[in-house]
Amino acid sequence: MKKIIVAIDGHSSCGKSTMAKALAKEIGYIYVDTGAMYRAVTLFALRRGFFHGSDIDAPALEAAMGEVRVNFQLDAATGLPLVCLNGEVVENEIRGMEVSSRVSPIAALPFVRIAMTRQQQEMGREKGIVMDGRDIGTAVFPNAELKVFVTASAEVRARRRYDELIAKGQQVDFNEILKNVEERDYIDSHRELNPLRQADDALVLDNSTLTREEQSQWLLDAFKHASL
Repeated sequence: MKKIIVAIDGHSSCGKSTMAKALAKEIGYIYVDTGAMYRAVTLFALRRGFFHGSDIDAPALEAAMGEVRVNFQLDAATGLPLVCLNGEVVENEIRGMEVSSRVSPIAALPFVRIAMTRQQQEMGREKGIVMDGRDIGTAVFPNAELKVFVTASAEVRARRRYDELIAKGQQVDFNEILKNVEERDYIDSHRELNPLRQADDALVLDNSTLTREEQSQWLLDAFKHASL
């Protein structure tokens, strides 16, 4: 089998990261969660005081982007990658609602997307990588050998996100999460630079009613076919 790039795009909270991690582990590829990279930039902006309510001080963030380096560190216990912001593991900090409610406006900023796209392309230079996000098959790796576009209904995605946060002990409101999912869909699909869209040659996976095992098998079969 030849070494390829697997690009998985789709809406927020539809399980892209879960299936991408499972596939990478199964086939021995490197996994990169690009959504986590934008969350790390959002955390950086929050820490630096670049948010004023819901407004972003975009010029200040742009001036500081040279200080932002996002990479991944393998967790020896789980074998899964942890997100690092400038050398600090921030996996837990980037998953809460404070970051979730602000990440789409950050990710819509052209200078942020350009900076993160550059870092992502560096990671995939040698292929043998599974990368998920919003524009991997359209902007980051338009020539990827396997492109998958994942979707599910907003209600299903909100319920998954709600269950995940409750399991972590966080007190959250389902309707707030549903509103956040719908808002993120709109922002992701209408941003100026590289909006969320299905690549013309992408395979579509609607996993609204699929189990994790079923979607993992679907993805593994697609990989085997693409890497022949």
